Amino acid sequence: MVRLTQSTLASAFVAACVVAGTPHSSSQPHAVLHGASARAIVVQSPDFPAPPRYDTRSNHDPNGTGKFYMGREIAQVMGPDGIEWLDRREREEEEHPAEVIASLDLHPGEVVADLGAGSGYFTFRIAPRVGETGTVLAVEIQQAMLDTLRTRAAALKTTNVKVVQGTETDPHLPAAGVDLVLVVDVYHELAYPYEVMTKVRQALKPGGHVVFVEYRKEDPAVPIKEVHKMSLEQLDKEMTAVGLVRVRAVETLPLQHIVIFQKPN
Repeated sequence: MVRLTQSTLASAFVAACVVAGTPHSSSQPHAVLHGASARAIVVQSPDFPAPPRYDTRSNHDPNGTGKFYMGREIAQVMGPDGIEWLDRREREEEEHPAEVIASLDLHPGEVVADLGAGSGYFTFRIAPRVGETGTVLAVEIQQAMLDTLRTRAAALKTTNVKVVQGTETDPHLPAAGVDLVLVVDVYHELAYPYEVMTKVRQALKPGGHVVFVEYRKEDPAVPIKEVHKMSLEQLDKEMTAVGLVRVRAVETLPLQHIVIFQKPN
């Protein structure tokens, strides 16, 4: 006769729960086993999968996609027709790009990614700051934007700008190879924000930063469509989900937040 100890029985029971689920799994999400010690073993039932990361709603903002992430509707993407708006003269007065660049605290030799670079409005302002020993990775997914970036880099004879074709889920950045990622008025349009920002975190060097520039959702007077705004609270929530920590917010721009997150060492 084989004598089964309490420890052996506990192990067998847990294994059975993992393989087959508990008899009452339709009403209980976990199987809990209390052994001789005070600690309980909790086994997740396979009958209760994690909720979907995104949900789609038919009732939504007409300027949004109907796809929601963490309670926020993802905005429609600005297409190539928006290049003229990106390069408008008024942008200097409305968005103070020099102030944005100053907040980045750039140094020669750094690798900076301009995620959703568009026509290169910030890309070619950053390039002189990182110098010949540094690199600016101008990331885009739209072919017209990629073509514009390459044309401008050639016309300006900028040798430290590399144009990178990303996808909706992957910006194709080098692992642990980027000092800073700049995301200007783009994050709210990402179709897969969790996947993209997970890749961004993986691309950052330890202690590296992500800087968001987004129109203030907290201010109804900001003359931008609601789905194209972001609140600090929402940014904090979504960056916490991918393991980034806010270090500061700069509120000196007329209409936008500058929000800086860090990859922990």
